[in-house]
Amino acid sequence: MNKKSVDLLNGSIVRGMIQFCIPLFIGQLLQQLYNIADAWVVGNFAESNAFAAISSGGALSFFIVGFFGGMGAGGGIIISRYFGAKDEENVVNSIHSNVLFALICSAVATVIGLIFVPVMLRIIDTPAEVLPYSLQYFRIYFGGISTIVLYNTFMNIMRSVGDSFHPLIYLLVSSVINVVLDLYFVAYLHTGVVGAAAATVISQGLSALLCFIRLLRITDYTGVKLSKIFIWHPHIIRQILVQGLPMGLQNSVISIGNIVVQKNINAFGPHAMNGMGAYAKIEGFVFLPINSISMAVPTFISQNLGARKYDRAKQGARFSLVVGVVLAEVIGLVFYLFADPLLGIFIKDADDILYGHMQVATVAFFYCLLAYSHCAAGVMRGAGKSIIPMVTMLTFWCGVRIVYVTIAVHFIPKFTTISWCYPLTWACSTIVFTIWLLTQDWTHAYDTQHVWHS
Repeated sequence: MNKKSVDLLNGSIVRGMIQFCIPLFIGQLLQQLYNIADAWVVGNFAESNAFAAISSGGALSFFIVGFFGGMGAGGGIIISRYFGAKDEENVVNSIHSNVLFALICSAVATVIGLIFVPVMLRIIDTPAEVLPYSLQYFRIYFGGISTIVLYNTFMNIMRSVGDSFHPLIYLLVSSVINVVLDLYFVAYLHTGVVGAAAATVISQGLSALLCFIRLLRITDYTGVKLSKIFIWHPHIIRQILVQGLPMGLQNSVISIGNIVVQKNINAFGPHAMNGMGAYAKIEGFVFLPINSISMAVPTFISQNLGARKYDRAKQGARFSLVVGVVLAEVIGLVFYLFADPLLGIFIKDADDILYGHMQVATVAFFYCLLAYSHCAAGVMRGAGKSIIPMVTMLTFWCGVRIVYVTIAVHFIPKFTTISWCYPLTWACSTIVFTIWLLTQDWTHAYDTQHVWHS
């Protein structure tokens, strides 16, 4: 095993989870700096419409990025399962199949993004004064989307065997490059959204390259060999699809619900778009501890179930749920108390801040429900039950959310009416996940799948 990898199969569960989560947290923090750097530089050195263009397109970009990110995460769970079972042959096959699959997905994501994003920007009624900036930004962004797909895949390969340290180091380097390029392109050269998009693609490409070089240098069975990348393993590809497709579809279809929500936000004008955009940036930042836990859970559960350590898997699940809920509620309280100064980091107009404040006041105290849903879904995915969270989240976070917003805003045309769609749907998924975890024997999910080495 890599000396930087965390042993999730032995020793203290709390210590192991914390050691594994800390690099994830820092890495997510740096990932947010990509978005924050774009938003801050564009918000301060470009036109207001340029900031609205980047902010309002978040749900749209996640429609494509989220799908392939889910596929990569699903592939990582397959590797973790075989790694826990000490099945070296299938670990090797799984790693190289994930790399091959990522190369295919990169090409597909680029084509889809370049063709359909302009259409989607018009479908969600992007204001005429914002549309030219959105088109400029996302054409460059999706032209280089392969860098994001490949980085996520390489990162998931490392994390699946317990190495969350090296992806962090490479992301740190690329984050510094991203900030420097943002300042140079946007603040100095005044290239606006074009420079912001170029800085993101270049810096993300650097992190992907560093990860790949690292994988090539690993000499044991958890590394990558160029000669094995293009060998097709149908049974592994099938498992990646079975595990990753529900996660990818979940991310994409949920983003459709968010696109519908964004369309209703756009109807309230640029102030609402800016306020909600600033809120989204801060939420992505303050919720990082919870995201780190929910990202670590599938790896921990999958490795331990692969090793048939059922009680240890249960203890890890309980730890993640309790800590996630408590942290989320503390975070929500702090966000509520300091909402205006935090929003003021990105936006200065009083009307913009007013809309952002309304969003915070509505949802912050319900972050415990969001945290529980994410952590519970992570437990299920680690147990190979990715279809359960997919169906649940698609039903509530997409279907119910769309129906609610469409009907409720018609009768109560207020911005806060839109805001309430989030805690209501989080509560629904929390109820379903709780019932499933209490009634199903998820710890023996792999018993009939013959994943253990003889």
